[in-house]
Amino acid sequence: MSPLSEQQDRPRSRRRAGSSSRTVLAVFAGLIALGTFLLMLPIATVSGKPANPLDALFTATSSVCVTGLVVQNTASYWSPFGKSVILILIQLGGLGVLTSVMFLSFLANRGSSIGRRNLYKEATSAPHIGGIYSLARFIIGVTIACEALGALALMPSFVRDFGVYRGVGAAIFHSISAFCNAGIDVLPRQLEFASLAAYRSDAPVLIITSLLIIVGGIGFLTWDDLRTYGLRVRKYRLQTKVVLAFVVLLLATSYTYLFLVEFSGMPFGERVLSSWFCSVTPRTAGFSTIDYGLMSESGRLLTIMLMLVGGSSGSTAGGMKVTTIAVIAIATANVLRRRKETVAFDRRIEPDVVRSAFAIFVIYIGVLFVGTVFMSTYDGVPLVNAMFESASALATVGLSTGITPSLSVPVKLMLISFMYFGRVGGLTLAYAMSSSMASNIGKHPSERMAVG
Repeated sequence: MSPLSEQQDRPRSRRRAGSSSRTVLAVFAGLIALGTFLLMLPIATVSGKPANPLDALFTATSSVCVTGLVVQNTASYWSPFGKSVILILIQLGGLGVLTSVMFLSFLANRGSSIGRRNLYKEATSAPHIGGIYSLARFIIGVTIACEALGALALMPSFVRDFGVYRGVGAAIFHSISAFCNAGIDVLPRQLEFASLAAYRSDAPVLIITSLLIIVGGIGFLTWDDLRTYGLRVRKYRLQTKVVLAFVVLLLATSYTYLFLVEFSGMPFGERVLSSWFCSVTPRTAGFSTIDYGLMSESGRLLTIMLMLVGGSSGSTAGGMKVTTIAVIAIATANVLRRRKETVAFDRRIEPDVVRSAFAIFVIYIGVLFVGTVFMSTYDGVPLVNAMFESASALATVGLSTGITPSLSVPVKLMLISFMYFGRVGGLTLAYAMSSSMASNIGKHPSERMAVG
C-alpha cells in the first residue's frame, strides 16, 4: 500500500472507531432503559407496587454495568421476576452485551461483515479480527462452565442455610454475580452493606466466591493463552504476562497490609480469610464480609486504589484495568532507567498504547476528583467516604460505606452516570463524542519543554 493510500485510510479507520464506540454506548444505554422499564413493572417488586423510577434506573444501571451498588435490598425488595431481570442484566453486562450479540449473530450466520467483526474485536479486546467467532464460543463456554461449577460448589452451604429452593436459587444467582464481578446478592444480611457477613468464617463460600471473581476478572485473552499454551509461560502474549504478574503483585501487597495492620485484632482464621477476601473483592466484585464504614481511613484509601485499578481488559471487571496501571508503571520505570522505548518481558510496548494508558489514568482521576468534591459539598459526606463511593461507582465495584440509599437525587444521578462511564470506558465515550479526529498527515515543528 502506498503512503498516500495509507493516509487516506486513516480517517476511515478513525470514523469506524467512532462509529463502533457510539454503537457500544447505544447498546448499553438501550439495555439499561429496557431493564429500568421491566423493574418498574408492579410484578418486579415484592409489594406489587411499581418501583420508584430512580430506584429502578439505579438498579438497572448497577446490574448492566456490573457494579453492585444498590438503593434497595435486593433480597427483600425485588420479587422473583425482578431478581430474574437483574440476573439477566448482570449476565449480559458482565460478558459484554456485544459479546453475547456476536455469538447469537454467529449462530444465525449473520456476522461476516468487516464492520461487525471490527465491532466484536473491540468488544472482546482481541488483538485482531481473525478467529473472532472461535474466541466468542470459547468465552461463552468458559463462562457457562465456571458459573455452573461455582453454583454447584456453593449449593451445599446455601441449601444448608436456606433450604433447597432458596438455596439453589441463591447459589446460581451468587455464582453468576461473582463471575461477572457484579457483587449483587440475594442473601439475608447481618450487616446492611456487608453481603457475606454471615460467611466471614466460612472458608468454602469465600474461597469459591473469590476464585470466581479472579477468573472472571483476568480477561478473555488470558483464558485463551492458558487454554492454548498451558504452563508454557514464554509463549503467552505480553498482555497475559503483564496481567498475571500484576494481579499477583496487587493481591500479595494488599493481603500483607490487611493481615498485618487492618485486621490484626481478628481471630487468626477469620483474619486470614478477611484479608484474602478484601484483597480480591475490590477488583471489582463488591461482595463484602465487613462494614467498610468502620474500616480505618488508610484501609479505605487502599481499597479505593484497588477499586480504581480493577480487573483486566476484555474481562467482566471494571476499573482503569490492570494493564493500564501496568503500562504506566512500566513506562515510568523505563524513563527512570533512561530507556528510549517502553519495554517489558523483552517486548516493546507501542507509544500509542502508553499514551492511551496515561490518558485513561488522567480521565479517571479527574472524574473521581469532580465526583468526590460534588458529593462532599452537596450532601455533606466526609471526604474519604465521598471518594470511596465515587470510586466504587466509577470503577463498577459496588462496595459502600453504607451511605448510598441516603444520598440526594442529584448525587444518585451522578453515581448512575459514573457507573455507565466506568463500564463503557473513558476512551470509548471520548471517541463516540468526537465528531472528527485529527489527521496524522504531516508533522508540526517540535520543541522541548521542561517537566518535573
